[in-house]
Amino acid sequence: MVVFTGVMSEGSPIIPDWSRPGGQWSSGTVTAPGTPPIVPPGPDVPPEPPGDDGPRKRRRQMLIFGGVAGAILAVGLAIILIVALSSDGDAFKTRESAPTDVRPPLAQMCPAPTTIPSDPPSAPAPQVPPATGERTVDEESGISYKKYPEPWIPWTTVWRAGTLEVPYKVGQHFVTEEYVGGSYHASILSAAVPAAENDAVTLDLECVGRQVAADVRAGYYPQPNTMEPLRDELTTLGGRPAWLSEFRLHFDSPGLSAKDERSAVAVIDVGKPTAAVLYVSIPGTHKQFDYVIDDVLKSVRPL
Repeated sequence: MVVFTGVMSEGSPIIPDWSRPGGQWSSGTVTAPGTPPIVPPGPDVPPEPPGDDGPRKRRRQMLIFGGVAGAILAVGLAIILIVALSSDGDAFKTRESAPTDVRPPLAQMCPAPTTIPSDPPSAPAPQVPPATGERTVDEESGISYKKYPEPWIPWTTVWRAGTLEVPYKVGQHFVTEEYVGGSYHASILSAAVPAAENDAVTLDLECVGRQVAADVRAGYYPQPNTMEPLRDELTTLGGRPAWLSEFRLHFDSPGLSAKDERSAVAVIDVGKPTAAVLYVSIPGTHKQFDYVIDDVLKSVRPL
């Protein structure tokens, strides 16, 4: 490389270059053909600070995100606490099931009629002669009826049978025979059975009467059995509306001498949410007492 310095044109003043050490003269650079020019190094540049994706910024972002998450968690916990305190301890109440029907079975089977037929204005009030003689009094059912001498004796227990489990607590009975299945009885029993909902006193007597009579046949006697109907009608007993079902059942149970029984089931409207039930049964082995059925029904009086 050949370097020429101090070259100037004619008549040009020489101006010293005071920026160089010793006040040297400025010079041009001449390079040989094909050789790239030499570029002097620029001034030193300080390193740039870390970019946006630097560790410090990521750390700052994590702190911000952590603070936001903590605030959200605190708000959520506060909401859960408020809900728990305002819901009787059940913060996540499940959907409640439909309310259970708590009406008595007969009230479910036989809702009260929507219209109540009235007696014609000219219909005279039924005349009921006063009760006489010894009486069986059932305060709970609201009726009384004739009491019979021996072999009839007082009923002293509570007997529930059938699906309806009518609770017979008052009456009379006597044992007609003992067999493998237990004791067989002739009976005159009464009970109160819920037949209306709440404080209603209007009963569908026909429906209630038929349901109780069907329950008697299905739950009180040997199965299978056949029924000979005698009466099934709306009537009055002691001046009160009643549904009366009377029938003779035929059956055959091993070891039992009785093969049939005459029975009557009266459901009486006594003006309360409960209906009075009077159940009379005479086994076929003791038909001499069949007269008791009609006799005791005629003797019924409301209390």
